Amino acid sequence: MKPVVALVGRPNVGKSTLFNRITRTRQALVDDFPGVTRDRHYADAVWNEKEFTLVDTGGFLLSDDDLFAAEIRQHVEIAVNEADIVLFVLDGRAGVSPFDRDLSDILRRSQKPVFYLINKIENASQHHNIPEFYSLGIDKFYPVSAEHGLGMDELLDEMTAAFPDYELDNTPVDDKEICIAVAGRPNVGKSSLINKLFGEQRLMVSEQAGTTRDSVSLTIEYGGRRFKLIDTAGIRRKGKVTEKIEKYSIMKSLQSLDACDVALILIDASEGVTDQDITIAGYAQDRGCGAMFLFNKWDIVDSDEKDQKKFMDELRMQSKFLSFAPAMTISARTGLRTHKIFDMVESIYNEYSHRINTGLLNRIIEDAVFRSEPPLHKGKRLKFYYATQVSVKPPTIVCFVNYPDAVHFSYKRYLLNQIREVAELEKTPINLYFRERTGKIDFSDRIPDTPANKRYAEKKKRKSVKRKKEREIQQERKKARETKDSQNSF
Repeated sequence: MKPVVALVGRPNVGKSTLFNRITRTRQALVDDFPGVTRDRHYADAVWNEKEFTLVDTGGFLLSDDDLFAAEIRQHVEIAVNEADIVLFVLDGRAGVSPFDRDLSDILRRSQKPVFYLINKIENASQHHNIPEFYSLGIDKFYPVSAEHGLGMDELLDEMTAAFPDYELDNTPVDDKEICIAVAGRPNVGKSSLINKLFGEQRLMVSEQAGTTRDSVSLTIEYGGRRFKLIDTAGIRRKGKVTEKIEKYSIMKSLQSLDACDVALILIDASEGVTDQDITIAGYAQDRGCGAMFLFNKWDIVDSDEKDQKKFMDELRMQSKFLSFAPAMTISARTGLRTHKIFDMVESIYNEYSHRINTGLLNRIIEDAVFRSEPPLHKGKRLKFYYATQVSVKPPTIVCFVNYPDAVHFSYKRYLLNQIREVAELEKTPINLYFRERTGKIDFSDRIPDTPANKRYAEKKKRKSVKRKKEREIQQERKKARETKDSQNSF
């Protein structure tokens, strides 16, 4: 198993910047504002051909001035207990803080190997601030700059040299991991649902809207299948988003929708279907991922209003563009019907990654056109020559016709419904495109430029020139005969 390295420190000392630097990604959300990171972030990294797992944590505070301070402390303690090595990040500009002393005492009691980093040391004049940190009772510090990469080589060399002996897990990893993004408005229960599916309080949950700021991914195995769950920040209407950090959070949420196979769109059942819920569903549809609607908080809906048919009819009326997406009522708090989510997601994914046999696809199109012929285009018949599936995730089909622009959207919808019905693809989006058949394809530019091919081309050219001259001579002789015959007739 790979070693685990935990990044800890008080707020705004540069832990997330260091996390992105070591992992060579932009996975962690970074801003010049304390308290951006709240949940634990895990990512794999490599240095000197040694692999390890890096954990980013929220800023450590012993006081409860911050609403989430107690939960962040709990996440930091879990990360330290899991870690083989701890990187304690200090702020070289701000100097020593009382919270640094508190965390230093906690790390001493943990008896874990600790590397003490003084971040934001970017020039020689800032090295004069280092002696202040010896008051913590530490012998060795590593002055670094996470933003500019200064001092990182020495730190990572010594850190990897201190790794315990380990063996990599060579068991084959399922390359068909299903990526699930949980999206929705703020405070609809996204983090609570992932905690329920994960089986522990892995993500921070609060009654306050906007608790989750960054997209956090977790991996879980269920029924012999690997699932990657991505918790996203709540997406509000654009007009209500004013803070820069919230804009970045929404951008990360939309990127998660780009990367996922299936999007779980959570709706607060106690509030019903809102316009913003439909807008978020539109984001999922634009990105071509599979989708599933979940009415959360079903346990707190009044018994007089618990009419599933009414909720489903309202949803289908407002989200006609996602008529293929299944819907279900759940409760993340009590676990109502949450055990059915993975099975439904796997069913959606199987259709999402399905490839239709070309012969079957052409028979479906042929039968559909035979049952209902398309309307004429400028008095000419619209012909469907053949169809083929060019990609999956989602299934993408191209039909070659004589007039692509003449296919009405209603007839396109008819063909899509026929494909869904016969191919049994009722839970996945399908892309259907129409192209004009161009006829003969010229492969001359693909012939290798070899001496033999050049001789053949010259010989072919001479022969074509000779035949052209022969045809011209035959035409002249024919005209001469016709002229002579016309003179004899007079």
